[in-house]
Amino acid sequence: MPRRDEDGAVDSDRTRHDLHADRESARERDRADPLSEFRQRFEIPDAHYAAGNSLGPISDAAEASLQRAIDQWRDLAVRGWTEAEPPWFWYGERLGEQLAPVVGAEPAEVVVANSTTVNIHTLIGTFLDGCGRDDPTGVLVNELDFPTDHYAIRAQLRQRELDPDAHLHVVESRDGRTIRTDDVVAAMDAHDVGIVFMPSVLYRSGQLLDVEAITAAAHERGILAGFDLAHSIGVVPHQLSEIGVDFAVWCSYKYLNAGPGAVAGLYVNERHFDETPALAGWWGHEKGTQFEMNLEYTPAAGAGAWQSGTIPVFSAAPLFGALELVNEAGIEAIRQKSIALTSYLIALADDRLADRGVAVGTPREPARRGGHVALEHPEAGRLSEALRDHGVIVDYRPPNVIRVAPSPLYTSFEAVFDVVDLLAELLADRRYEAYDAESEVT
Repeated sequence: MPRRDEDGAVDSDRTRHDLHADRESARERDRADPLSEFRQRFEIPDAHYAAGNSLGPISDAAEASLQRAIDQWRDLAVRGWTEAEPPWFWYGERLGEQLAPVVGAEPAEVVVANSTTVNIHTLIGTFLDGCGRDDPTGVLVNELDFPTDHYAIRAQLRQRELDPDAHLHVVESRDGRTIRTDDVVAAMDAHDVGIVFMPSVLYRSGQLLDVEAITAAAHERGILAGFDLAHSIGVVPHQLSEIGVDFAVWCSYKYLNAGPGAVAGLYVNERHFDETPALAGWWGHEKGTQFEMNLEYTPAAGAGAWQSGTIPVFSAAPLFGALELVNEAGIEAIRQKSIALTSYLIALADDRLADRGVAVGTPREPARRGGHVALEHPEAGRLSEALRDHGVIVDYRPPNVIRVAPSPLYTSFEAVFDVVDLLAELLADRRYEAYDAESEVT
């Protein structure tokens, strides 16, 4: 009997997946993997690294592009702004051009700048300012969002003397794991909404929301559609321009593997290029006259206008190398392997962990999940610590979620087998009971 998920969709992993739960079958999958050679490009400090949805590891390409920037600083000093290759002055735009195909956008619609939180502030603020006197000013979010999204939006509402409790509308989850598209649409009709801002992938459960359907429903109602792509960029293809998404933000240190605190990015659909950024800064000034130091702000053409302060060169440089690998592998091929890895992980969990109290909290239909799988267990915190002590790096989200992210560029099928194998051992002999019940969150 096929298993069905919470929305009633057939569990295609379970019905189509021919599971051979042994190490040799995992190795056979690896031998057939067209992306297997990319594993050699990364330095992995532990036996098995499955926390790439928090911080990706360093690659030789990212390290080389960072070293190049350091060498340019040594050799050129201030001349690096104009004489480095590429010039530091143009880092945001050049990286935006390389990221545009990954998110399905025109080059001018993408820029690398700021942090994710700052980009939420400036874009939400921009479009709140763009609302007319009689336009709805409500912002629609959901209760499973990463908290910074709500912090920033509430702050932007307060700055405009709008009560966040009255203007921030929250879609509730029916199961504590997922958000239904029809509930998002119903909330658009139930509230006075001018902007809907949703994640592409929920950070706990790994649910992939239907960006296209949400955008279409929003536009039918005259509502702007924005998305936080932090947990999908680099592992899920997007077609932002084709779908007509109004704006988006993301970070670069998860599946893009650009390093801790790497510079973030943003997308603004070209139809909004005439909007004035809410957090205007000199780095978003028109490039040709930027150093004339005029006291009146003239925004750059395109998404570059939403840059604020000077580009942090050493936080941006690794992204050049990291994107070389993403574009060499191809985002579609990365997505195909990601689905295969998470399908394999879910099937193994069903086969070897379910009878030991582990539940899969991620949608089982491939089209409805991102790049990580949420394994739920009452002792998730202690299990995460035990896994780490045995060389398996995952992350824990209270009260009961172990997030396992088999990132496609450096994770093998055998590694997925090993993660499940060790977890099964820890549950069988109850070794996790030796650990403190109050485990760290990472």
